[in-house]
Amino acid sequence: MKRKKDYQATEFCHRFLSDYIEEGSCCIDATCGNGNDTEFLCRMAGEAGKVYAFDIQARAVERTAERLENAGYRERAVLYCKGHEHMAEYVKEKADVIMFNFGYLPGGDHSVATRSETSLRAVSKAMGLLKEGGVISLCIYSGGDTGYEERDALLAYLRELDPKRWLVIACSYYNRKNDPPQPVFVIRV
Repeated sequence: MKRKKDYQATEFCHRFLSDYIEEGSCCIDATCGNGNDTEFLCRMAGEAGKVYAFDIQARAVERTAERLENAGYRERAVLYCKGHEHMAEYVKEKADVIMFNFGYLPGGDHSVATRSETSLRAVSKAMGLLKEGGVISLCIYSGGDTGYEERDALLAYLRELDPKRWLVIACSYYNRKNDPPQPVFVIRV
């Protein structure tokens, strides 16, 4: 069977994460946006799984709800119109997988974007919610008004994590121009 070749950062993250999600997994989409990652997590975690999704923009939560409804997965997810830095206030169980897409909502207002101060707090909260052997994916989009600052702050933070407890894999689209997204994986060892 010939496999479709899709080299988008989000698809790359989905492929990596699929090894960490099974029927019944608990997953978190920390930045649900238009619902693509939330739908992926719901499909992979199955009927017995649980997916929590967060976004600061009401329109993003509405789009995600519509997408899940159309896919038949709406009952598998709990959606919150809250910033990702608040996830630990709502999720009371350990997660197998936590996904982040930093930047702004595709097709949305570019002035509303993730910021380094709240993103760093969110990643720290995510690390506290992650099961041993679980993984956090961070799709870091730089550029824009605060994207470089956020990218640099996140990478500096991750570089200092204790290697006895965390494995950090930072990938890059090495020969692509114009600040392509950077997929990063943080595995709790």
